[in-house]
Amino acid sequence: MDIYQLKTFVTVAAEGSITKASELLFLSQPAVSAHIKALEDELGLQLFNRTAKGMSLSAQGLALLSKAEQLLQLQKELLLDAKRLKGELHGCVRLGSNRGSSAKLLGQLLNQLSTLYPELDIRMHYGSSVEIQQALAQGKIDAGFYTSAKPDPALHHIEVDSYGIYIAAPAAWVNKDTQPDWQQLAQLPWVLPEPDTCCGRAAAGLFARHAFYPEKVIKVDQEQMTRALIAGAVGIGLLHADSALDAELKGEVQLLGQTDQQVKLWFSCQPDRMLQPQLKAVIELVQQLVINT
Repeated sequence: MDIYQLKTFVTVAAEGSITKASELLFLSQPAVSAHIKALEDELGLQLFNRTAKGMSLSAQGLALLSKAEQLLQLQKELLLDAKRLKGELHGCVRLGSNRGSSAKLLGQLLNQLSTLYPELDIRMHYGSSVEIQQALAQGKIDAGFYTSAKPDPALHHIEVDSYGIYIAAPAAWVNKDTQPDWQQLAQLPWVLPEPDTCCGRAAAGLFARHAFYPEKVIKVDQEQMTRALIAGAVGIGLLHADSALDAELKGEVQLLGQTDQQVKLWFSCQPDRMLQPQLKAVIELVQQLVINT
């Protein structure tokens, strides 16, 4: 038995036809038939039922198909590991990232990957933290960054950052030397993101705690836009700590204090994918970047 016979077996099973399998495998039809016969002879089993319409798996062939597919996958991983040891990691990694909070670390990661593994194909998927978690659970991406107070317990996760959220207002809108008058703030316009973002969740908690909801809300989907609108005296909003403190230092906004929510940035993947060579390399780089940050 050799790997080519297994590949032929899996391809014929998928196509249901020796003719189609021969085209995909770039083999002659007699060569495909010879692979199947040699495999059947060695196993002592009939893997296919031959009919006028083509090839259909026998009960015995169906029972062995999954094992054959696993062996082919292991062969691919072995080859990728060998290339990785030579610094020639190939293949594709699908990464997800929420908007804004992971930008700095993501940029560092992509820079390192392009330098160390130039043959590795990185495909990016952007969305809210909830959308990234859903994409991970559905297998649409291999790994991703998202913000949440707690990580998804079904995923392997690395905490890569943690920060507070500040309430920011246009300069001179309110007296920052006194305690916030929440009823007064409720009458002012607010600039808020969607509810499934970290600042959206923090805003919901803030409004529930002080028993009010703003009379006017302006929806945005990027923190940079929120900061610009607050600085432009459009409304009050929430900013992550680094952006809030920088905006205050530059005189763009005045800060009214922090919300009670501490936001954590996570990098997660499905546990059963952690040992895939491409993803393993990405995880190792993320861990190094976190240590060096």
